[in-house]
Amino acid sequence: MKEQYLKIIDIGHSGTSPDDAMSTLETFVSQCAHENKVRAIKVITGHGSGALRKILREWCDEQNGRFKDVIYGEDYDMFNKNAVNMRSECHQPIDNDFGKNNSAITYIWLW
Repeated sequence: MKEQYLKIIDIGHSGTSPDDAMSTLETFVSQCAHENKVRAIKVITGHGSGALRKILREWCDEQNGRFKDVIYGEDYDMFNKNAVNMRSECHQPIDNDFGKNNSAITYIWLW
């Protein structure tokens, strides 16, 4: 199977509760890490009230050491060394959200 360096999951527009959205994300992250074919995950939380984004980012903080880095959409630009390095590792030269200060997304960079 061909390696897919960046996968996208939209948990913000699924119509489920935040708990169900986070459960879906946890399963997705675990599967990607286990398969070892994905380098990063772009998580879409949507703008909304910001509650899901807050829950996601707190969850990422609790995963101390599990990820190479977590990059917030509002920090995803050419001035963020880890964002540039992640894009390079993922062979991701084109991403419409790069440099857009989009707080509705969070990138999880896997080991």
